[in-house]
Amino acid sequence: MTDVTLRPITGPDEIDLFNRLPYTLNHELADDLAEGRRQPGWMWLALRDGRPVARVAWWGRGGEPTPSLLDVLDLDDDVPDATEVASALYEKAAAAVLPPGATPPEYGRYLPADWRDDPGPVHTRMSVLEKAGARLTVERLRLEWRPDAGVPAADPRLSFRAFADHDELIALTARALDGTLDAHSRADLAELSPHDAAVKHYEEEFATFSSPREWWRVATVDGEPVGFVLPARNSYHAIIAYLGVLPEHRGKGHVDGILAEGTRVLAEQDVPRVRAATDVGNTPMAAAFARAGYVTFERAINMAWN
Repeated sequence: MTDVTLRPITGPDEIDLFNRLPYTLNHELADDLAEGRRQPGWMWLALRDGRPVARVAWWGRGGEPTPSLLDVLDLDDDVPDATEVASALYEKAAAAVLPPGATPPEYGRYLPADWRDDPGPVHTRMSVLEKAGARLTVERLRLEWRPDAGVPAADPRLSFRAFADHDELIALTARALDGTLDAHSRADLAELSPHDAAVKHYEEEFATFSSPREWWRVATVDGEPVGFVLPARNSYHAIIAYLGVLPEHRGKGHVDGILAEGTRVLAEQDVPRVRAATDVGNTPMAAAFARAGYVTFERAINMAWN
């Protein structure tokens, strides 16, 4: 590795330089900088003769002093020593960006739906972080519903209402975590009680949405809760943020009606699309999304430091 400069970008004026390496998130980076979800000091380049050989970038919610996700790690696959350069870049950037001694934030990367037909580039990028101590934790489906698919049919067995209060949201989330197939939730439950894991879900995700809480729905049968769905908007899209069926009511087909209600709530906002995600291993949820007209447009992998 010779004649390479490793440094953060100087500001928004270098977004075009940063985006010379292609990735599906490139079109969002300028807005992220403007909205405070990224900072120039969190976006690093490896330059040789003024050309990017590799880059890394972290993301955080606006106003956070440290990032919560590593979501950009790219390299020029035509440069023979690009993997070595990318490793050196990550090591130097992480030392500058992350608090000393802290566990690095999880890495998430979006992938083409057919990425396994040519896995080499993905494995190359994974190898950079494996060298730094990260390990693959899960592969996820990224799903999308569009209005031309039609709003899924309602389930006449189900009625819907708002959550009574914050405590009910936490209590139902804790109950829905029993038997979960979601890898992140299972990791949380290895260290936390269901109640504390539910609180973590709320504080790190649910509470960050600016969309109305009135969109959130509890599904009931004869007045008894059987599940719930949280339609929402994040900083980029309308999403199905969370869907849970309570353990004692699983296997009765309620998931279809609950997902239909969440989709209907967002469709009434005239959104161009609704996004969702689920683990590849969560085959029941993936099947429910498919029945509701959601299609897999990308996949994603997550890596974490244990």
